[in-house]
Amino acid sequence: MAARISLTLDSTDAGVLAAFWKTALGYIDEPPPPPFATREEWLAQFDLPEDDVPEDGAWLCDPDGVGPYLSILNVPEPKTAKNRLHIDIRVPGHGSPDDRWARIRAEADRLVRAGGTVLREDELHHVVMADPEGNEFCVAATSA
Repeated sequence: MAARISLTLDSTDAGVLAAFWKTALGYIDEPPPPPFATREEWLAQFDLPEDDVPEDGAWLCDPDGVGPYLSILNVPEPKTAKNRLHIDIRVPGHGSPDDRWARIRAEADRLVRAGGTVLREDELHHVVMADPEGNEFCVAATSA
């Protein structure tokens, strides 16, 4: 069996980033692991510092169970450089290059309305964007 991966984003406001990535990916809040009824109950089992509160993190998952889990955790230091790993959001469908580009642009526009920023467009191929805290990601079409 292949290992599953989980991605973690550092943040200064986990709630804002969680809202953006739920919109971007169609993800939902990950339920707490059984037998815990809430995320707070789950976190209480760990010997965390008193100022480490549930609002300092967000845990997201693909409702279909296909994509990786996404954790968003508040950290004290700001982002200082380009991230070495980034997420690619792939829009579905095939067709002419102009059709694919129209779908890519429509998705980029939707993500701008959700709080993202366009950093660069590589026309007919992909759009480089940033989430509300500057984490880079790309919007592209699925492979042919």
